[in-house]
Amino acid sequence: MTTDTVTKPRNPYWQLWRTTPKEVLYLILGFPIAITGFGVAMSLVATGIGTLAVFLIGFFVMILALYVGRGFGLAHVNLLEWTGRARLERPDWQDDRAATGFGGWLAATLGNAHYWLYLLHTTILGFILTIITWTISFVWLTVGLTGIFAWALDGEVQTGDPDWSIGEWSFGLFGVNTAGWNPVIADNIVAFVIGLIFIATLPFVTRGLVLTQWWLARGTLTAFKSDGLRREVQSLEESRGAALSAEGHSLRRLERDIHDGPQQRLVRLQMDLAAAERQLDTNPDKARQLLTEAQAQSAEALEELRALSRGFAPPLLLDRGLVAALESVAARAAVPTTLTSDLPIPLVLPGEVERASYFVVAELLTNVAKHAHAGHASVRLLTEQTDGRPWLLVQVTDDGQGGAAVLADHGLAGIEERVRGVGGRLEIESPAGGPTTVTARLPLPKLSADRAPVDL
Repeated sequence: MTTDTVTKPRNPYWQLWRTTPKEVLYLILGFPIAITGFGVAMSLVATGIGTLAVFLIGFFVMILALYVGRGFGLAHVNLLEWTGRARLERPDWQDDRAATGFGGWLAATLGNAHYWLYLLHTTILGFILTIITWTISFVWLTVGLTGIFAWALDGEVQTGDPDWSIGEWSFGLFGVNTAGWNPVIADNIVAFVIGLIFIATLPFVTRGLVLTQWWLARGTLTAFKSDGLRREVQSLEESRGAALSAEGHSLRRLERDIHDGPQQRLVRLQMDLAAAERQLDTNPDKARQLLTEAQAQSAEALEELRALSRGFAPPLLLDRGLVAALESVAARAAVPTTLTSDLPIPLVLPGEVERASYFVVAELLTNVAKHAHAGHASVRLLTEQTDGRPWLLVQVTDDGQGGAAVLADHGLAGIEERVRGVGGRLEIESPAGGPTTVTARLPLPKLSADRAPVDL
């Protein structure tokens, strides 16, 4: 017998109370932090402006002020997110540009609008708003707690006029005659009700004040749209450089392989044919032997050319797709290899992603056969959503000795360049003793939902 569990809807009011303690702590702690940031930053700004003419010392003091504004601004953003507010995207501080030299450092700080906005927030905008929100939250909390615990404090609400009672005045508004009442009890009842109202409405007040701070931070302390474009351009430049490097590496390797293999055999073939032609009339048996050797040389040269042609996209990949092509690679691998595909069906992969996946698997399996001393390897294809975008994951695992790493001018370095050339990244897990898992993450266009995976 089974029973269905009915989930009761949560009370929105009590949901507000879940983050109220953090919001109160943020609003209270924000005041001393804002005062400290204002004092330090304004002192540096004033010193920097006053010393601009003294051997340009003012420039460095202003840069220090910008770094102080950056630090206090980031602390403010982190505290906001700690209260449960939505994450704010961090700006592009151009630290990579600052690391290029003195000129780049000056341009990345003095010429970066984010630094000036953070300084403006620390010295003026955030400082003023923090004073306002701190005052409101402090008064609201103080009135609420004082009213609730008034009966335990002094026993009577002091108004400055001994003939006027807040209890009598409040009850009189509702037509209640308090003649003969104890004024202390009446005052405490009214204070308790007022305190209860303030405490009951505290979550709405703190949420509104924190959201006000969040909206100000969203307008001044977050990344620009141009930051994302800059990172995208930088990523594309790195991918283009990696693609060019991988292409150059492949061409040099192909040129070397042709020179060391088929070219040498073809030269030998030409020499054997010339010698056979000279011996054809005088020594037919010798000529026949030379022709037999030439035939063997031509067969070996043809086989080597076929092997080299596997470095290009095979017709099977173009005709039947990635999975069929990798099945062929796995069947030809020197180490027994299994292929598992968890790709959604139907899924059309971009041509450059298919080619990169094919070559990555082929080269990784070659490395496994040469260096891993493995008894078995496996290849797995799957898709994954990361950072809001879909990725194709190509995983090659072996049970070899482990210790694989990317070294300059070695096999994994060329594979990494190929992966980066299409905008992806290579991840290696290879502890000493194995096993080794190499994962190529390749970017995909947006996938349609509700597609079931399939195992091959």
